[in-house]
Amino acid sequence: MCWAGRLMLGTFSILLVLVHAAAACDFGPFPYRATGIVCRMTNSAALLLNQETAQVIQAAFRNAKFPNITGERSMRLLGRVAYGLTNIQVNDLSIERSEVELKEDNTIHIAIKNVTALFKGTLTYGYAGAWFLQLFHSVNFEIESSIDLQLGIKLTCQKDQVVPDASDCYLTFHKLTLHVQGDKQPGWLKQLFTDFISFTLKLVLKREVCKEINGVARTLTNFILDLAANFVRHKDIIVDITLASDPVIRASYIESHHKGLVLYRNSSSVVSDSVFSPSLLTESRMLYFWFSEHSLSSLASAAFLDGRLVLNLTGEKLQELFEMEDTEVQRKAVQMIFQGTSYNDSVAKVWSLTQPQISLQPEGTVVRSLVAVEVSILPAGEEPLVALYMEKEITVTIQATYIEKKLILQPVDSSTEIKVFKCTADPSGKDPSIQSFLQNMILVAGIPEVTSSIGSALTSLMNSKRLDLFNIINPEIITGKGYVIVQLDFGFPSHLLLNFFEKSL
Repeated sequence: MCWAGRLMLGTFSILLVLVHAAAACDFGPFPYRATGIVCRMTNSAALLLNQETAQVIQAAFRNAKFPNITGERSMRLLGRVAYGLTNIQVNDLSIERSEVELKEDNTIHIAIKNVTALFKGTLTYGYAGAWFLQLFHSVNFEIESSIDLQLGIKLTCQKDQVVPDASDCYLTFHKLTLHVQGDKQPGWLKQLFTDFISFTLKLVLKREVCKEINGVARTLTNFILDLAANFVRHKDIIVDITLASDPVIRASYIESHHKGLVLYRNSSSVVSDSVFSPSLLTESRMLYFWFSEHSLSSLASAAFLDGRLVLNLTGEKLQELFEMEDTEVQRKAVQMIFQGTSYNDSVAKVWSLTQPQISLQPEGTVVRSLVAVEVSILPAGEEPLVALYMEKEITVTIQATYIEKKLILQPVDSSTEIKVFKCTADPSGKDPSIQSFLQNMILVAGIPEVTSSIGSALTSLMNSKRLDLFNIINPEIITGKGYVIVQLDFGFPSHLLLNFFEKSL
């Protein structure tokens, strides 16, 4: 599923992950039909993420490998003067401000204003003879610079994956001043070298810084794609998040479309009738995720085939389930079923016998499945005794919320129909007190307990993928006919970006 949005690691990374240009990909005449997941980021989110651009640019400058600069020039009276700048390093880098603008030509324009940097290194100079070059003096130098940086990040699609191109990169120099041996006053050496070194230095800085920015963009994109792929993978269950259609870029949002196919043990789901339409998403929140009914239903089927839809209850949980109310009918039924055995010596197993059928409706997620319930007594030193076995056709409507970094699944309507009933305390299956108690227990306590356990399991799974590290603000989960939308605002966890740079750059 498109939890790639947790991959919010800076303007480059998020924008490049969410937008995928299709210059080299052919999606056919009806690409939306194969769309299982959609991500939309609005302009307000892009502006927020742009605040982190400074870290990306600073890393690009620091990580750039500046080559040695050599050259020579004829000077009046002195003949030909040769020079070399070596060991060039960047110090004291700062950025005044950064601006981002989304263009409808599949380009993200980023303007970095007033990048001030101090370059340090060694200047070696001397005289060039006709047959040889003799460099005889070296001094330390500093170059004070003030630069504006313009980036146009193009997005292309190769093999259904995004490939960023930040080669549209321009540096405008407002200041480039050479200081020799730390002396900030003009001198003959500075006057001699500044003019004809500056032009070459500008070309080198532009080439190396822009090359590094392009490399950072690709590195971040690959990192985010890998992170997103890992987020939607657990053991043998994988969600395909490759592209399903061309992106949509507007001045107010960017949007990408993904296949959302579920892969499980060499088998794959197929979607060809997606109900996605851009009009289903608005622009009032920062981030939107749209999931198709097919994608969620396929995930539930894969979970069933992988044997994950099983719940065991013992001890206090089992007691809570069977003692939901303190009545004479309840006490009698419990005594008959458990035959006086302690809850600690008993276990209830609940599992799905058939693949759950999921239908997304405005009122919630409707789940239908044939479910088995088995209560076993575990006498000391003896074989387990099955005290109760039931098979029930259950239909439940669930509403989902995400509160305090926990996924809450709340059943709002449910019904059951008994298909099989076996109970040692009621061999005929006609005891009205047991039948009534069990029916009430399943509706009032059993279904809420199962949905709560599934919600907790999904929360743990998402947190294991580091979702809990993000500041998700006022998330809303809205279901419609055939789809669900998750919309939210977010705060950017900048420490994740810093940690990433420390490890990779």
